[in-house]
Amino acid sequence: MGREHVTIAFLLLLVLLAGCIGTSTEQKPVQKEKIVLKVFHAGSLTNPFKELEKIYEQRYPNVDVQCEAAGSVKTIRKVTELGRSADIVASADYTLIPKMMYPNYADFTIKFAKNQIVLAYLNTSKYADEINSDNWIEILRKPEVKFGFSNPNDDPCGFRSQMVLQLAELYYNDSKIYDDLVASHSNLKFVEENGTYVLRMPSSENIKPDTNKLMIRSMEMELIQALEAGEVDYYFIYRSVAQQHGHSFIELPKQIDLSSPEYAELYKKVKVILANGKEVTGKPIVYGITIPKNAEHKEYAEKFLEILLSKEGQDVFRKLGQPPITPAEADDKDKVPESLRTVSYTHLTLPTTERV
Repeated sequence: MGREHVTIAFLLLLVLLAGCIGTSTEQKPVQKEKIVLKVFHAGSLTNPFKELEKIYEQRYPNVDVQCEAAGSVKTIRKVTELGRSADIVASADYTLIPKMMYPNYADFTIKFAKNQIVLAYLNTSKYADEINSDNWIEILRKPEVKFGFSNPNDDPCGFRSQMVLQLAELYYNDSKIYDDLVASHSNLKFVEENGTYVLRMPSSENIKPDTNKLMIRSMEMELIQALEAGEVDYYFIYRSVAQQHGHSFIELPKQIDLSSPEYAELYKKVKVILANGKEVTGKPIVYGITIPKNAEHKEYAEKFLEILLSKEGQDVFRKLGQPPITPAEADDKDKVPESLRTVSYTHLTLPTTERV
């Protein structure tokens, strides 16, 4: 074979190799990284948000929803004090969003679900076969019974538990309930001020609970493990959480369980001033959600809220024992994202007046 033929053959070989390489590249395209949607939420929303995450990722497979639970106050502080970015923030007390995030970190709140405080326990808890809605206070008063609640400085369930116990004094006409159960075992104490009962929270390290009687944890979800390990006999928790974990629970009178708008005026008689100076007044339990201003993926965050507000999302909450607000309620029609205003008027009520 002459030199000319060798050269031609070599060039043809190069062309064939190039073709093979090109074909191989086309067959194995580079996989794009998934968009990470960061959702910071109250601990009591853990189970419903897991369900929403599944629905969302099936509908948008290019998105990885990453949920992070904590007490609502701590959840919001991640954005406002620690400088972390979140695409969605959901609180067990909707009023914490405007109080802690407006105007620099968020500018709208959607109220989407309700709840109530109950006293949860297991059949292995002391006096589990005796406790009922009439004698629960006397059971908790027994020196050998240990109960818990979450830290009021970190979590709305914690300060709501204090409100429930103080309201119980009014309902049962027994001025020693809070003193016997909490004040005598910690540095927590309500003081009456012009007809309102006020608890001024010390710093978390200065609560100093008697650990033989009280267990206090940052997030209400942490008490679940303590109950199941036999470290406490009872704990105050949201009804939905107790139901989701298969715990028995005592339903408290509506006059004290913070569930009913009918008793909103009565709930106002109790107030907790957190260690950071924020004041929270007793009110019916309502959850709120927002998209922070520093959200990296606002479009995908809006799609998450669309699912949450839809009938499918509302059914998730119903199934898990947490009544949705139907339709959900926004506090400022001009700040709510356009996609949420137009997606379905049957699932979101927009105000006709200024921010409430």
